Amino acid sequence: MTAPRNRSLDTAHWAGRLAELAARHSVPGASLAIWHHGRQIEAATGFANADARIEATTDTLWQIGSISKVWTTTVAMALVEEGVLDLDSPIVKVLPELRLADEHLTQNVTLRHLVTHTSGIDGDFFADTGRGDDCLEKYTELLADVSVNHPLGATMSYCNAGFSLLGRVLERVTGVQWDELMRARLFRPLGLTHTATLPEEVLRHRAAAGHLGDPLKVAAHWSLMRSAGPAGLICATASDVLAFARLHLAEGVTEDGTRLLSAESVRAMQTPQVELPDRHLFGHAWGLGWILAEWDGRPVYAHDGGTIGQSAFLRVLPGERLAICLLTNGGSTRDLYEDLFREITAELADVTMPGPIRPAEGPVPTDPAAITGVYERASSQIEILERGGELIMVSRFTGELADLVEQPEQEHPMRPLEPGTFVVQRDGAAGWFPVVFYTLADGSRYLHHGGRANPKVS
Repeated sequence: MTAPRNRSLDTAHWAGRLAELAARHSVPGASLAIWHHGRQIEAATGFANADARIEATTDTLWQIGSISKVWTTTVAMALVEEGVLDLDSPIVKVLPELRLADEHLTQNVTLRHLVTHTSGIDGDFFADTGRGDDCLEKYTELLADVSVNHPLGATMSYCNAGFSLLGRVLERVTGVQWDELMRARLFRPLGLTHTATLPEEVLRHRAAAGHLGDPLKVAAHWSLMRSAGPAGLICATASDVLAFARLHLAEGVTEDGTRLLSAESVRAMQTPQVELPDRHLFGHAWGLGWILAEWDGRPVYAHDGGTIGQSAFLRVLPGERLAICLLTNGGSTRDLYEDLFREITAELADVTMPGPIRPAEGPVPTDPAAITGVYERASSQIEILERGGELIMVSRFTGELADLVEQPEQEHPMRPLEPGTFVVQRDGAAGWFPVVFYTLADGSRYLHHGGRANPKVS
């Protein structure tokens, strides 16, 4: 364990840095919480809603997006401990009505596949199945028509659909609807007073709105559909998110001494389950729910979240007894995260974050013919084309997701990073994002970008 640095956990200092860096990166509003060796500070800056001039405060609720997946996984692991679920038993045993596009997938997909994003279910299938308590049941019925992205267990591809399915599994084995199950199993035991899953609950508090476009305006849609709940609809303060993180730092025990999860399950969640095709974006592996990385040789478990104009970042360095949560609502949020977390980890824990990736300075062997073409999955199509001697990536949102975003089609030049890997610079962002081309054991070609495996279709 690394001893604390000389700089104290100074609220004024980090509030100032948050404000300065948020302004630099055109982020309308942000909230930050840092927990270090038993002490916690909170800060907020800017506007929760810039159009309405509603200020962001430390008790504002933000959409934490896919960080919700770790919360859903935590409840699932508690049920595994109780013998209600099995990590490696086919889900169809507890959900016999399950029908997926592929019979082999239907009969063999397990809980472990879902929480490690290795099921092969095409992950960005979004469907509005209504506001009723049966939304996950209805959503699961629609999965029969969702294509298979890759063979079961063959690779990792970020899978929102798998977590909506997991939510339905949890409902079946407990008899409790997902939103209430989260309240009963996590929110109330952790004493979370500013955490919610439904809009009518969030409206009891000050709430952040997402911002999109140039210039930034409040997004036309506030939230994703209710069926996405287990994958990404929890709203919380940064402080409440760190209360959840501290549960894992304390090996499953709440601050009042209640054990919600065994130490063995906590460690299992932080144990690598699948290596990532793209080791540049998040980390080197996925655990059970958590993203796993190493910074300066120290273990990090983490998760990000992205909804409609809102982005969330959670990093936990267990050896340094440090947890950081940043919640934002538009602008160059990843650049803000990079700059701010780099300062925090260096000054409080003497840990250097990995440097941002950049295009290679020298030539990199590239065969354009091997990678040009169309790569497609649910809600997304990526076309790689060669134009004027330059490789171009054209990304298109499709389906219901196309109606929720400001720019359903974007075009970016690709620059080589290393053999088989390129980087693109998204509109308005200072940082670069990796694009990895690779081949599965069966010879099929894939493009990995944004955590997703995209099969080549033409």
